[in-house]
Amino acid sequence: MSSEIREVEPDRKDIPMQPRRGILFVVSSPSGGGKGTLIQRVLNTVPHLSYSVSYTTRAPRNGEVNGREYFFVRPEQFEAMIRAGEFLEWAHVHGKLYGTSRQQVSCEISEGRDIILEVDVQGAASVRRLIPDAVTIFILPPSLEILRKRLIARGTDSAKELELRLRNAPEELKNYKAFDFVIINENVERASGQLESIIEAERARPARQEAYIQRVIESFTSE
Repeated sequence: MSSEIREVEPDRKDIPMQPRRGILFVVSSPSGGGKGTLIQRVLNTVPHLSYSVSYTTRAPRNGEVNGREYFFVRPEQFEAMIRAGEFLEWAHVHGKLYGTSRQQVSCEISEGRDIILEVDVQGAASVRRLIPDAVTIFILPPSLEILRKRLIARGTDSAKELELRLRNAPEELKNYKAFDFVIINENVERASGQLESIIEAERARPARQEAYIQRVIESFTSE
């Protein structure tokens, strides 16, 4: 559907786009909720959308590349970054440290680029306080049993880590009301389509494209 919409968009070459503040999209879910999969899908389908690579002290999982999924750093390096004020937000999650680069997010937004951020519910709350116009999206697994199966299937957690993640999930789910949108991730195609639709709908808000709207209106009266 999105490709059909883009094919019939009017030619904008005669009406130069004006710089606008970029949109920060914050996506959260319990561990194993599928937020990473959904984010990767929209990064492949939605144009002009970048990804905020977080820092973490956990070890890389099979197939993960430093600087792509995360920047993997030692605890002492992470703590030095905290002291230097380099994080927009940071949190202890399942015994590990995770943080978002303040510089990357600030740079992308100020230069008018939209950016998507994958964080836990603690991180989302911190970002919401610091950037009130951020768009927050909660990914809800359809059941605890399905969440358990997904965590087991990915095969990245020890029995102790799996138990911890499942024990923390019900408490994390209680935060869903604080988010702007909730996507129930029962079917990945439908869920990723909903996430894409949210991004495109937010871009279409009049307040986010006021300068462009005014240029269009002016073109009707400039002759």
